[in-house]
Amino acid sequence: MQHLIPSRRNLVALAGAALLPAPAVQAQRSFPNRPIRLIVAFAPGGNSDTLARLITGRMAAVLGQNIVVDNRGGAGGTLAAGAVASAPADGHTLLFDAASFVVAQFVHRTTPFNYERDFAPVGMIAEVPYILAAPANGGMRTLKDVLDKARADRDGISYGTPGVGSPGHLAGVLLAHRAGVKLEHIPYRGGAEVARDLAAGTLPAGILTANSLNPVVQGGRAVPIAVTSARRGGIPGIPTIAESGIPDFDITSWNAIFCRSGTPEEARQRLEAAINAATSDAEVKARFTEIGAEATAAEPARLGERLVRERALIQQLVRDTGISLG
Repeated sequence: MQHLIPSRRNLVALAGAALLPAPAVQAQRSFPNRPIRLIVAFAPGGNSDTLARLITGRMAAVLGQNIVVDNRGGAGGTLAAGAVASAPADGHTLLFDAASFVVAQFVHRTTPFNYERDFAPVGMIAEVPYILAAPANGGMRTLKDVLDKARADRDGISYGTPGVGSPGHLAGVLLAHRAGVKLEHIPYRGGAEVARDLAAGTLPAGILTANSLNPVVQGGRAVPIAVTSARRGGIPGIPTIAESGIPDFDITSWNAIFCRSGTPEEARQRLEAAINAATSDAEVKARFTEIGAEATAAEPARLGERLVRERALIQQLVRDTGISLG
């Protein structure tokens, strides 16, 4: 019987493989092969940070590796995005961001990275409705009340949001444009501060998440008026702005995970499966609901289409209103 004589090159390869420990051989052909760093574009304790931490345990169980949350809040999300953009495109460093991810390129035009070129969507995590609210003692209970008050005052009324370029800010700009009234934007560092001034009666109106608003609503110090998204959510029983007289009004916040462009498809698919497992977990969904969010998994293609639509909406809004987001 003829015996096959291995070549010198094959012998060297076989010898090298034999010297590698089993875990190292496995690491060469699987993802993930070390802990994953999830860089959150917000400070600890906020709505987005809470959502990120709620999903990491379930994702880690699916992936078989720990997920380390790394908060890099500030500079409109560019600190976190920059850290991910400069990391290897291997799926082990991910960005957890919100709808402000779309707005950032219109605010920060000189970043050393490009939001559209350098990032790839992995999956949606949650949708988070924003709510137009007023102080309990402000005499406004409906959207008509708000618009009537804005029309009655030559200077209009002011509204606070969690910051320039936030969904609340954009909702206010769109509402003023569509209703033909003057609304002056006052940016805050976060939704909790907006809620505080609403409760004190020093801010005529605010557009913020239910998580920030609920404590002062439950305390009887603020009134929820209308939801900015196309369908109700956040606080039960509150109508949408569309239902309240401004048709086709739809601005909402969301949270999603992004990786570097060029990340291997195997890694992206495993991450997507882990996200789907986390957002479909009953306990995770219940906790999301408690803070006014809806667990909403969306595959990369759908999330990518949404990014395109929202960038187009913002471009049109900037053209129509002349607003500067910088």
